[in-house]
Amino acid sequence: MMKSDNDVVITGIGIVTCQGVGKEPHVALLCAAEAGAPKIETQRFAPYPVHPMPEIDWSAQIPKRGDQRQMENWQRLGVFSAGLALDDAGLKTDPEACASMDMIVAAGGGERDIKVDSLIVDEALKRNDREMLLNEKLTTELRPTLFLAQLSNLVAGNISIVHKVTGSSRTFMGEEAAGISAVETAFHRIKAGQSSHSLVGGAFVAERADIILLVEGIRAHATGDWHPIWSRSTENGGGVIMGSVGAFLVLESRAHAEARGAHIYATIDAIEGDRGNRDEGRLEKRLARLAGHASGLGGDDTVVFSGTSGLVDLAAREKVVLEKEFPGMPVRGYGGATGHGMEAQFPLGLALAALSLDGAARVPAFDTRNEAPMTGPAKHAVVTTVGYTRGEGLAVLSAA
Repeated sequence: MMKSDNDVVITGIGIVTCQGVGKEPHVALLCAAEAGAPKIETQRFAPYPVHPMPEIDWSAQIPKRGDQRQMENWQRLGVFSAGLALDDAGLKTDPEACASMDMIVAAGGGERDIKVDSLIVDEALKRNDREMLLNEKLTTELRPTLFLAQLSNLVAGNISIVHKVTGSSRTFMGEEAAGISAVETAFHRIKAGQSSHSLVGGAFVAERADIILLVEGIRAHATGDWHPIWSRSTENGGGVIMGSVGAFLVLESRAHAEARGAHIYATIDAIEGDRGNRDEGRLEKRLARLAGHASGLGGDDTVVFSGTSGLVDLAAREKVVLEKEFPGMPVRGYGGATGHGMEAQFPLGLALAALSLDGAARVPAFDTRNEAPMTGPAKHAVVTTVGYTRGEGLAVLSAA
């Protein structure tokens, strides 16, 4: 593909998962001969396993204790990983670049009042007028100050305060679809010349009883032991195993990146998100249409990073489409190694893909029974994310 000044390139990566903090442990994962067993926590929220957050020195990116104290962990994780991305791009100490940098964040809500949630669930077991019950408890038990302290756009606000990123700011909500829309918006703004550099990403903390309650409300959470993502089944308690994830990227136009001598990890060639009803083959039709962005790619040098949630039926449907649309291309269900990161899932996939392309990695299988080995170094990557209830997205990347 011919290079152009308005190509969208990745120049900074800030990543935190159960695998570790920063690029190094993730490069090690992507370049290893074998992926090895991921880190998993099975006791704290039994019977629900989660991929835990690694040990983090928050002061490395959030130096003021006062700033740390006024954030919940999901905000700290977002601000921390955003700082890693800015550092990696060489922009953290450039006040003019940060002042003109656009920021697009994907975020969920803050930690809920578990006591109120538990009270509502317990009372709902005794009554049939549950809508009335819900209104009663929300008006008498909920603390408005708790809600106001945990609004989704506070992640972006705290990034602005701590890292002085003060250009335009947008926040998307809506689980996986929010992460897809955040990156897609940044991509098209740069492509259209409306932005020259942007900080984009999201953060998600899995170690929360309220989140587990939300997912298990539709019986979507895995139970029992960990299994690789494509090997999960209804018999072994298959489903979503969530992971604490922070994933931010610095995106720039090629002209802006080259003018300042930035290291380019990869080029984003195309990106699109979609959503809609999944009945009667509609999901498959949408995924096949999205896959059209990757037409013409070969098999030996292209790796497909699937952000499948692990829901058994949904994962099986996605894998059929991937095998049909990308024949011969190795598929990697990266959520099996990191956990499912909700809003951060799509930015995480892009980060892993960019690191793989930058290192010409032969990415090891994360599920050896269901993923073929790579026979050559990665030169192209396809990243998908299919939301556990709604929202689909796909991106195509090429090595710099």
